[in-house]
Amino acid sequence: MSATMDPVTTASMTATPRMIAQAATQPERRSSPDVSIIIISFNTRDLLRQCLTSVLEVASSIHHEILVVENASRDGSAEMVKAEFPDVQLILSDVNLGFGNANNVALAQARGRYFVLLNSDAFLAPGALELAVQHMDQHPDCGLGGALLVGRDGAWQPSARTFHSVIGDAIVLTGLSGKFPKSRLFGRFDRTWANPNDPAPVDWVPGAFSIVRPEALHKIGRFDPAFFLYYEEVDLCRRLNRAGYKVWYWPDIIVTHIGGESSRQLKALEFSGAAAQVALWRMRSTLLYYRKHHGSSVRFALWMEQALYTATVLRNSISSDPRRKERKRHFQAMLRLLRQAWTDTDGGRISPPRPW
Repeated sequence: MSATMDPVTTASMTATPRMIAQAATQPERRSSPDVSIIIISFNTRDLLRQCLTSVLEVASSIHHEILVVENASRDGSAEMVKAEFPDVQLILSDVNLGFGNANNVALAQARGRYFVLLNSDAFLAPGALELAVQHMDQHPDCGLGGALLVGRDGAWQPSARTFHSVIGDAIVLTGLSGKFPKSRLFGRFDRTWANPNDPAPVDWVPGAFSIVRPEALHKIGRFDPAFFLYYEEVDLCRRLNRAGYKVWYWPDIIVTHIGGESSRQLKALEFSGAAAQVALWRMRSTLLYYRKHHGSSVRFALWMEQALYTATVLRNSISSDPRRKERKRHFQAMLRLLRQAWTDTDGGRISPPRPW
């Protein structure tokens, strides 16, 4: 589970030759591009089409290459890219590699001066790439930079964050961060106390958009493949920080993020099988992260989350209100998932077989 390990799986090894076969049909480029834009695709065909169309428009004035890792989608995403975007380097995987591991496959092939990691549901504003390259050129000690994330309505989304801690996570899970966003204590995780228009060095930035210095990755390694989904960018930024690199938040780089917008609209008590699966993935990654960076303190992270869920179950056990009964069932399910995550990861020591 070394942080510097590159992904060595059957899926990633078989993906590379497919990419080379497609890339061979492209015109030969005599110099390295300024940016390699990497997009991970998983059953987002229509959004991916919009994203690629937008990228081609925004990136027209900068020397670039685009790499799409097709993560075993079943919605025709790969066929769409082949037919409509022949200049895109398409990497095919037979299985879902996860976010970080899929990026690793593309990062091994990328040739740009900088690497731009972009979600398929994220859209760059005009001039965003030029500004990102300019900032990286002006900050040679920056290993990774992030942008101002907004929804389609222009509403702010969390764009720069503080590293996880047991107390910080408890503040978020109890809802105190939402009740007191301007407090430096309660609003510290999402930095809601700070002026979003002020650039600043930060702990980490969300993975919807980032620009990365290749030399930094050569020093610390790529994404840790132990994280299938969630915490992979937190872990990467933490390793950059320990290696002496800074992570910057630049609000003049504006990225519209549809996924963040839709996640805000989810109702807390909607707990389908898919939602439960995602919750389990988050819990597994939480335990892996705490064990890796905080050692035996992972138990405090477990106990804190268990205590909050148990308290919620007890608080809703004495009511006959159907909504409170549903809330009780929801958090009983969360307790079961948390126990399963602890077992699956052996207390954060191992990553379960992928794909999760």
